[in-house]
Amino acid sequence: MSSMRAIWKGAVSFGLVSVPVRVYSATESHDISFRQVHASDGGRIKYQRICSLDGEEVSYSDIAKGYETEDGQMVILDDADLAELPATSSREISVEKFVPRDQIDPILFEKSYYLEPETLGAKPYALLRDALAGADRVAVATVSLRTRMTTAVLRVRDDVIVMQTMMWPDEIREPDFAGINDIEAPKPQELAMAKMLIETLAGDYDPEDYEDDYAEAVHALVEAKLEGGEVTKAPEEAPASGEVIDLLAALQKSVAAAKSARGEEAPRPRNPPRS
Repeated sequence: MSSMRAIWKGAVSFGLVSVPVRVYSATESHDISFRQVHASDGGRIKYQRICSLDGEEVSYSDIAKGYETEDGQMVILDDADLAELPATSSREISVEKFVPRDQIDPILFEKSYYLEPETLGAKPYALLRDALAGADRVAVATVSLRTRMTTAVLRVRDDVIVMQTMMWPDEIREPDFAGINDIEAPKPQELAMAKMLIETLAGDYDPEDYEDDYAEAVHALVEAKLEGGEVTKAPEEAPASGEVIDLLAALQKSVAAAKSARGEEAPRPRNPPRS
């Protein structure tokens, strides 16, 4: 991970086991981004912060956070108001449950991160990774990233634990398409032919089979204009925890606590073998 930059440091906790980790963005966007410029000289277009009521430009120091209600009323929140909100500064990725992976609808997934163990967390990291890899389950956790508490799942990809943050259920829109349930059912022959087409096109997914044609075309166009001297150079703008624990003992206590919470009798811890 030396070529990547950690965006966050914390610890994965499951039971009494804590795994100090560094968090890295697992993806990066290669979308083409265009800037708005003045067509005649290539100067970048600036946008001023103008108040919609008095038409005056507003400085950053005079900008506050406002929450607009459904009926159009604006409630202004100051720092004291925001300080009273539930704290979201925890550096803990807290595993709540291990659930069957097919119970998580992929539509909930938002962003993916790689977790790398700190030096003291190597052994418990490997334990969690191998246990997850050997189970048909994913870990559901809660975590605070960028001041927002969210749920996430932990799974294993290429021997690395991946954390995928999830949207809240009420953020998923329900499909509401008039008449979709009134569409005439396909005829048996049509369905049989569709299934045959699926079988004909069946295969394994290989990401190398697909290319970003648009991005390649844009880069080629830009290179052609550069080689042809079609460049406008705009003038430069003015500068505007580290405690080591007994891993096995922590696991035994975690299992006992979980069983106790379910009203089950906890197994007695095994004595270590005599030397």
